[in-house]
Amino acid sequence: MDIDGGKRKRPLSDLRRLVEYGRNDKNDVLRRGAEQGGTVMGFDPALNRTWHLASRPRGDIRPENFAMQTSPRPEPGENQFRVRLLYISLDPGQRLWIREKASYLPSLPLGGPMFSFAMGVVEASRHADFPDGTIVTGVFGWQDYALSDGTGAVRSVVADPRLPLLARFGMLEHIGLTAYFGTLDLLQPKSGETMVVSGAAGAVGSIAVQIGKIMGCRVVGIAGSDEKCAWLRDELGADAVVNYRAGPLGEQLQLACPDGIDSFFDNVGGECLEAVLDLINMKARIAMCGAVSQYGADDKPYGPSNIYNLLMKRARMEGFIVLDYAADKRWWAIAEEQLVQWHLQGRLKYRLDIVDGLERTPVAMTRLFNGTNAGKLLVKVSDDPTN
Repeated sequence: MDIDGGKRKRPLSDLRRLVEYGRNDKNDVLRRGAEQGGTVMGFDPALNRTWHLASRPRGDIRPENFAMQTSPRPEPGENQFRVRLLYISLDPGQRLWIREKASYLPSLPLGGPMFSFAMGVVEASRHADFPDGTIVTGVFGWQDYALSDGTGAVRSVVADPRLPLLARFGMLEHIGLTAYFGTLDLLQPKSGETMVVSGAAGAVGSIAVQIGKIMGCRVVGIAGSDEKCAWLRDELGADAVVNYRAGPLGEQLQLACPDGIDSFFDNVGGECLEAVLDLINMKARIAMCGAVSQYGADDKPYGPSNIYNLLMKRARMEGFIVLDYAADKRWWAIAEEQLVQWHLQGRLKYRLDIVDGLERTPVAMTRLFNGTNAGKLLVKVSDDPTN
């Protein structure tokens, strides 16, 4: 991975502690849900609605696993500021946060608020570093308003005149950086190799597909509908696509990868991982970003029967999350600027799928697991002051 225009001085891993969006595209966002009078449905500036975890899902996540509570809008104390939430990011990994067994984060308690990565605007501040009008990102509740003291993952967003604000969700922040580091640091793609991406039409997967192409790979994308496969092939430039619903996945992959598989960016796990393991080449690399097919299998997730192929092919498989790279912000800044440059050059595109209304958040969440979302799934909570 050449990250400074020259050879990296040390491995990056050592630093660890729907609609296409183009530069001039005005029809860039798939919206679901109506708006009334320009204001998101259900939003009341005097109240704070918050979704809480009512029960732990068994199998598929369901809207009834969440319950809404309403309270007065909170007021900031000394060295605090109030954030009006604009957009909530819905991501498959949140399914792991609400199971009884801890994941890479402690399990959220029953009855407590549900959290997501989110974006908001500071509306009332008693904190010198976060004045009124500041756009911030961080981990906030599924709610209208949040109080913060600026610690933790909260950070202010410096407007980039080259990009719309929502580009931060489409190709930067946790989405773009996950694809960037997973592909370039773990997979270390080489020109001419075959790279496979599962969940390829998703937010992270679609960025990984395009980075693989930029690196000169022959990229094969796996998705769950003909429409998604067509988008990957016709718009993102995937060399081959596989609709896993259209027939036996192993047979389809064998046809799509006649020379085997050199690297695999996995968002799905389970039988998809098993099908890829059958076809890996010597010294193959697998970046395990997610296992969405198994997140509902709390008791007995599916284990590939051919894991020994890692031994036979002297291959490497490594799990990761983007927070592994958070210790040195220098790399984050370099990665984000590279992603922006690729976008401005027309080499990197993204999709947004926006649901209007906090009240729709639990229903929207289910779409991550039934394949009906189209790109980066967001919930719009209130009006964006930058529009």
